Amino acid sequence: MRILIAEDDLISRKFLYKFLSRYGECDLVVDGLEALDAFLMAVRENQHYDLICLDIMMPKVDGVKVLKSIRELEEQKNMLPEKRAKIIMTTALAETKIVQDAMDIGCDAYAAKPLDVEKIAKVLEDFGFTKVS
Repeated sequence: MRILIAEDDLISRKFLYKFLSRYGECDLVVDGLEALDAFLMAVRENQHYDLICLDIMMPKVDGVKVLKSIRELEEQKNMLPEKRAKIIMTTALAETKIVQDAMDIGCDAYAAKPLDVEKIAKVLEDFGFTKVS
């Protein structure tokens, strides 16, 4: 499984990497522009991400805009819904409107910070992802 972690906060990024690397190969980026670049490169190389964790509040391009761009590109490529990346939005914000907007655009789950390992593990299980190590 290929995983993209887009998180500008070092501690959250390291935490997600340590936890998610048990499920597959993780790529790390620190802002929304890098997230879009990584996603586009993966599509070009036919090495699609199975899971993407996007922080909502990132520099350069926020997570909601990245989400929207990813979903639009998947649609342009006529990707079947079951082949599209599962996307978990992460945020410390208590803004229900932003979370609802992300859900409407097509995120698959939402995780509030501080991140709860058990809840994330349950979401991954619901997606059908299993640990590799």
